[in-house]
Amino acid sequence: MEALNQYLVDQLGPLGPIIAAGFLGFVLILLTLPIFLKQRKDPMARLKEANTRGDDNAKDKRLRTSARTDKLEKYADFLEPKDEEEYSAIKLKLLQAGYRGKNAVRMFHFSQLALGIAGLLIGVIWAIVKSANAGDEGIGTTSMIMTTMMPGGIGYWLPKYWITRRQEAREENLINAFPDALDMMLVCVEAGQSLDQSIVRVATEIRAGYPDLADEFDMVAYEMKAGKDRVSVLRDMSERCGVPDIASFVTVLIQSASFGTSISEALRVFSAEMRDKRVMRAEEKANKLPTKMTLATMLLTVPPLLVILIGPSIFGIATTLSGASF
Repeated sequence: MEALNQYLVDQLGPLGPIIAAGFLGFVLILLTLPIFLKQRKDPMARLKEANTRGDDNAKDKRLRTSARTDKLEKYADFLEPKDEEEYSAIKLKLLQAGYRGKNAVRMFHFSQLALGIAGLLIGVIWAIVKSANAGDEGIGTTSMIMTTMMPGGIGYWLPKYWITRRQEAREENLINAFPDALDMMLVCVEAGQSLDQSIVRVATEIRAGYPDLADEFDMVAYEMKAGKDRVSVLRDMSERCGVPDIASFVTVLIQSASFGTSISEALRVFSAEMRDKRVMRAEEKANKLPTKMTLATMLLTVPPLLVILIGPSIFGIATTLSGASF
């Protein structure tokens, strides 16, 4: 053991044994991970779950199961959250980001796991290279831990960042598209079309400019054609979009249908309000612009101005002082 320890110190520096132990532990984790992933579910647990769901739910699940096999299906118990609230929250976040696939949650957690392991491998290799280049002095323990763990943390966090950015971009697109779609829907309703027909027509017309909102309207139309209740369909749309304007629009339509008022009149009032809000958002961005430009103006204008105004005087003073010294 002393010879092995001395060999590791000579090859990897003072922290050679620690690096070797960490690398060995990482290899053992990679070797045992497939065993846990391939662990079969207890037959008694499957039987109990089938009895709890009932025959109707099992039949419905068989009918909805796609013929195409998913390679990550056998790892679903490991990749998907066990808590129903946590699963619903991440599924809603992925829906609002535009990922509607049934295996979206599974792919999200798989990407976190894969990128985290890849980042950890890169960190281990990077730490070994830094330790080898450091020579006899080696690198500190804190630097070693940060070098090893930081790439893994970045890889694990990267899918969350991507989903958040996608969600924000999609919400912004929906906010920008909604006033124009609402005006077009008002024209269709006043022309004599029903609400269902106007939704289909608006989805067709705005697809070239606003595909995200067109997809939402298409989904609403398909669910209504399938026989789903209109109130449930509209509320599902509001939840998928996550935009306050669309939530208010859904509330207006539900209240209009509940109280028996004219849908066209409600759309006219709400459309005017959406146009006013769009103008106010534009004015807000315009009012923020001078504040945002202040720092850039100071950094790009003041230094060159000082050089132009004070530079000749400083040069003259420096020349006079140098001549006086001689």
